[in-house]
Amino acid sequence: MKKKRRQFLKITGLAGLGLASGSLPSITSAFNSPDMPTQNLNEATSMIGLYGPWATSLYNNNLPGLSFLNKHWSRANQQEWKKKATEKVLELMAAPEIKASPQVQVKKQYVYDGLQVEEMSWQLPYGRPTDAIVLKPATAKGKLPGILAFHDHGGNKYLGTRKITRTGDSPHPMVVTHQEHYYDGMAWANEVAKRGYVVMISDAFPFASRRVLLQDVPERIRKGLNDNDPENQDNIDAYNEWAAEHEHIMAKSLFSAGITWPGVFWAEDKKALDILCARPDVDASRIGCGGLSGGGMRTVFMGGLDHRIQCAVCVGFMTTWRDFALSKSFTHTWMTYVPGLAPHLDFPEILGLRVPLPTLVLNDNEDALYTLEEMKNADDILKSIYKKAGMPERYKCSFYPGPHKFDKPMQEEAFAWFDRWLKK
Repeated sequence: MKKKRRQFLKITGLAGLGLASGSLPSITSAFNSPDMPTQNLNEATSMIGLYGPWATSLYNNNLPGLSFLNKHWSRANQQEWKKKATEKVLELMAAPEIKASPQVQVKKQYVYDGLQVEEMSWQLPYGRPTDAIVLKPATAKGKLPGILAFHDHGGNKYLGTRKITRTGDSPHPMVVTHQEHYYDGMAWANEVAKRGYVVMISDAFPFASRRVLLQDVPERIRKGLNDNDPENQDNIDAYNEWAAEHEHIMAKSLFSAGITWPGVFWAEDKKALDILCARPDVDASRIGCGGLSGGGMRTVFMGGLDHRIQCAVCVGFMTTWRDFALSKSFTHTWMTYVPGLAPHLDFPEILGLRVPLPTLVLNDNEDALYTLEEMKNADDILKSIYKKAGMPERYKCSFYPGPHKFDKPMQEEAFAWFDRWLKK
C-alpha cells in the first residue's frame, strides 16, 4: 500500500493544484525576453503545437493593459490603478455572491500538543457544511494576529484541512504520507500557530467536507463507486481518481452558470476570513494568509484582492500566463484560470495588486509545475511593481533546491516573514 501511495503522490504532484515611476530595466525582460520561444515562432514548441505562439501573440507579448508597470501609472495615481485593475479582475472572476455571514457551529474543543483546537463548521447557501479547524497556543491571552492557512490540491480531494494540521496521535496513514511528501513530515498550520497565532484552516470547494459526494450525482457517472466505508484507502484512491476526471464537468458547469472556479474559491475564502476577523481572540488589523500549490494559488487571489490580508506568503504557485499557455497548462487543474484576464494583467500582477503590503513568494527550482524561466520572470514582474511603488523591501522571493514542496527551510522563512510583519 505504501508503494502505491508513493506512486500516486508522484503522479498527483504533477497535477499542481493538481497546482519610482522611472524606467525599469527588468520590465522588458520580464515580459518579452529574447530567450523566450517567440524568438522564432516557427521553431517554437508548445503544448498546443504551432497554435501556442499564435495564442500568446494575441496580446503581443507587451505589458498587459492594466499593468502597473505601464508608463501611464505612477506612485501618484497608484490607487486609481489599483481600483481599475481590481474591478477588472473581479468582473472576470465572476465570483458568486454570498450575502449573509454564516453561523458558526463549534463541534469540539480540546488541547493537543500545546494548542487549543476548535473543530467547527458553517453552512453556506449551497452545498454541504464547511468543516474548519482553528489552532492557537493553549496558554494564549488576549488578541493574537491571525493567519488564514490554505491547504493544497495535491490530486487529493478527499482530504482538506487534515493535509496541513495534526489534531491527534493517530492520523490517517494517507495524511502522514501526504505531509512527508510535501511538508517534510510537518503539519505546518500547527507549527505556525505555536509561534503565537490564531490559525484557521477550512475545507476548500470541493475538498473533504465540501467534496462532491457520489450519492449526489447521477448513477451513470459514478463508475460503480459509492460513498460507503469512506476512510478505506482503496476507496479514497478510487474517489480521488474519479474526482480528478470530474473536474472537467465541474469547470464546464461553473462556466455555464456564469462563474469561475477562482471566483468560487475567493467568495468562500472571504467568508472564512470574515469569521476569522470577527473572533474576539483575533486582532483583525494583523492578518496573514499563505499556502502551498493550490493554497498558493488561493493566496494570489485572496492576498491580491482583499487588503485585510496584511501579509501574504505564496508557496509553489507563481509563474506567468505565458508559462501556462505554452508549457504548463497540462500540469494544472481547471481551478487556476480566469478567462479573458491575460490581456489586462499577467498572473503575478494579481498578487501585485496588494502592493505595498508585504508579500513573500517561495519557489522550488525543480518544480515540474512551472518552467524556471517563467518563475524568474514572475519574480521580476513583482519586484518591479514593488520598486515602482517605492516599497522594494516589502517584497521578497526565494528559490529553493528540489521539487514541488513546502519543506522545513521554506517554512522557517515563511514563519519569520509572518513574524516580521504581523507581530508588534
